[in-house]
Amino acid sequence: MRLARLLWIWAPPVLWAGLIFGLSSVPDLGTGLGTWDLVLRKIAHFCEYAILGFLLYRAIGRDVLAAAAGIAYAGTDELHQHFVAGRHAAFRDVAIDSAGVVVGVLLARIVFRRPASVESERWSERTSPTASSTRSSSGSTG
Repeated sequence: MRLARLLWIWAPPVLWAGLIFGLSSVPDLGTGLGTWDLVLRKIAHFCEYAILGFLLYRAIGRDVLAAAAGIAYAGTDELHQHFVAGRHAAFRDVAIDSAGVVVGVLLARIVFRRPASVESERWSERTSPTASSTRSSSGSTG
């Protein structure tokens, strides 16, 4: 894979993960809005990880692998926050981040939907009941 292609594919998710890491390093991201502060931060968590899931799917091309990578990053992000003064790690945040990753991956699957390959069409023809009955009836003429 050429360097330009590699950068085109991997720079966005790596840079986005770096932004998440940077935000996780800030001791206090509170806005002073009380309950709204909590709600807005959780929505932000969800959205930032939805974007990460989207970008990971774009780079990897496989939904389960992209989701697993995003969820693993969410876990390491919370572990990182455990060591930042004024922050704490919470399983609830990993769950919110993971849900965001899954939604991002699902959106990416829709956006980057690829037509079925010739091989998969051939496979479905070989495994469908109508294809096997057609093959057996056309092959037994001798």
